[in-house]
Amino acid sequence: MSDAAREAWQRSAVPDAGASVPSRVRDVAGDAVLQPVWRNEIGGLTFRAVDADGSERYLKYGPRNLETSMAGEAERLSWAAGRTPVPVVLVQGADATHEWLVTRALPGRSAVDPRWLAGPAVAVRAIGRGLRAFHDALPVEECPFEWSVPARVANAARRGVDVPAALRNAPPIDRLVVCHGDACSPNTLLGDDGEWMGHVDLGALGVADRWADLAVAAMSAGWNYGAQWEGAVYDAYGIDPDPVRDAFYRALWNAT
Repeated sequence: MSDAAREAWQRSAVPDAGASVPSRVRDVAGDAVLQPVWRNEIGGLTFRAVDADGSERYLKYGPRNLETSMAGEAERLSWAAGRTPVPVVLVQGADATHEWLVTRALPGRSAVDPRWLAGPAVAVRAIGRGLRAFHDALPVEECPFEWSVPARVANAARRGVDVPAALRNAPPIDRLVVCHGDACSPNTLLGDDGEWMGHVDLGALGVADRWADLAVAAMSAGWNYGAQWEGAVYDAYGIDPDPVRDAFYRALWNAT
């Protein structure tokens, strides 16, 4: 992705400061000062809410969809809490058309904060190290959630997505881990020292081959910082490139 394309993508993902606040978000936020911080591809919005005492929450609000749910994310966050740094769930709710999730703010800034977009060597190292720590911390045998290839293909079918036959049979498993499920760069938080501090957006967390996360983390590093940084994710994670698994899981991500 070119520098111009990356800048355009960032502009589309970060709402204007004056973006309208849905009435449900205002109801849930109470008197907190709201700042829009993210817009996803299906129109969901994330707001930072700052209360009078200075405490911060994050409010996610968006249309119901069949890929993931905020109720499912709340379950996953609650399971992972205490094992690895993830947001603490405060409120989760839904109505006929939309759902919302409120979490306590974690310290740190997104890896695509302007500070870290200007320092890709630091950001990409943190992304790779953070992903390795995430995989090492969460116990596969205790995880009740799945993100395997058959599970993803079935989820896609429920959404009317026909996954090509070549992507229905994965390469042999390298190592089963509890995957993040959306290991894109924005979902790693960094401290001011450049070290990873936590992960957000865990709506698809589940057991799968670690390459399901690794391929996406590297691909996203290319989108956000430039293709020359993809290999640095593997270096920081502590693994050699695997072109076969990498290509398969990139293609599966794009197809589902």
